[in-house]
Amino acid sequence: MTLLPPQAFLDALAPLLGAEWDAFAATYAQPPVMGLRVNTLKLPASALRQRLAPLNLEPVPWCQSGFYVNADAAARAGLRLGKSPLHAAGLYYLQDPSAMAAAAALAPQPGERVLDLCAAPGGKSTHLAAQMKNQGLLVANEMVSGRAAIVAENLERWGVRHAIVTNETPNRLAARWPGVFDCVLVDAPCSGEGMFRRLLADGARVQWSAAQVSGCALRQSDILQAAAELLRPGGRLVYSTCTFNLEENERVIARFLQDRSDFELAALPGAPGWAPGLGPLAGHPGIARLWPQQAVGEGHFLAHLQRHPAASSRAPMPRPRRALRVDRAAQRAWDAFCAANLVMKPSGALLQTGTYLYQAPETALDMEGLRVLRPGWWLGDVRGERLEPSHALALGLTHADFQRTLNLPPDDPAVLAYLHGETLTADGAAGWLGVCVDSFPLGWGKRGGAVVKNHYPKGLRVQSAVRD
Repeated sequence: MTLLPPQAFLDALAPLLGAEWDAFAATYAQPPVMGLRVNTLKLPASALRQRLAPLNLEPVPWCQSGFYVNADAAARAGLRLGKSPLHAAGLYYLQDPSAMAAAAALAPQPGERVLDLCAAPGGKSTHLAAQMKNQGLLVANEMVSGRAAIVAENLERWGVRHAIVTNETPNRLAARWPGVFDCVLVDAPCSGEGMFRRLLADGARVQWSAAQVSGCALRQSDILQAAAELLRPGGRLVYSTCTFNLEENERVIARFLQDRSDFELAALPGAPGWAPGLGPLAGHPGIARLWPQQAVGEGHFLAHLQRHPAASSRAPMPRPRRALRVDRAAQRAWDAFCAANLVMKPSGALLQTGTYLYQAPETALDMEGLRVLRPGWWLGDVRGERLEPSHALALGLTHADFQRTLNLPPDDPAVLAYLHGETLTADGAAGWLGVCVDSFPLGWGKRGGAVVKNHYPKGLRVQSAVRD
């Protein structure tokens, strides 16, 4: 099925593309490209590639954990990747290969403070978390509350332990945390021109207009200015969009550099198929364009910025974080749960909000007064003297961390029964246990006799593919 983009969009791009225009326009007669990124927090990329051998996965050149998925091979193998138990266990994320370039370009290191400022739906946040190896601090922020909940869900499935999920405006974060972060990713809301090939992108195609592009560019400039305040001197920032026009890309960056003498473009590593920038920043090594006719994917824009090491923040330094407090009942409930059900209690400071218990990241920040969905790794709900474990706790553990497990092969009908919320039957010791597929946790069950009561979250029992 050919999904034609607006003719005004094609006409506007023609001068930019020149001799490449025909090849670009021809991509709209081709289906969108599917990509898969492996969760290296849970297994090596080669191990998942072996498990999915019928798909003949081919590597994405700019992402070590990314692969192209042959949709025809998946159909022949009867694999619905978004509904697979391996997806439910957080072993991979379905993502446009072009979109994998942003986090790959930022390349945060374990132990750093990293901010994903416009995080929904969370694909790039999961990529950043994997690069950080669950060390340091990741803040995933999304301004729209419903979309922030999706970010939290994706990080939960990924097994992320060191993240905070916030639902704030960039300006409020900049006022609270000036100069705090080593790395900032701004995957800016945009006109979505790189999504026109998708069946579900009817809204983007219908809503596109030159006026919308201009409105997006103004909003992007505001977000980028806030992001600049959040970055420490010497820190790095990647600005990205999934759109092609100059207004939302090179011109946003050019205006920013005119306003901010404390920033400069820094060279990107580059990859096969990456094209140079155009317009006011033509040919600069700190700019990359991923055109669908040159780099297999839906398309992306990247700019890599660095704040000068000698720069000073324009805002006051952040307030110190208040001491974490956990009431005695919650501490006893957590200690008792770990002693009865886990091989070893996870280390780390505890944080309590109401009845919810979390493990705080090692380098957490003052969050008082901010809208925070997750202040850390959610461990469970304290109910009197006992702890009801969270799904996030199960997904953040390994098979070896549970005292009791029910391990099922991927093709066992009991796996789908569990994901549908059904009660399972399995002899063994009573108590909480980790229900696993191929030794990777799917969630909790609670056994009494030979009956395993299902504790898979009701909201996840009807699964759908998630793409970024």
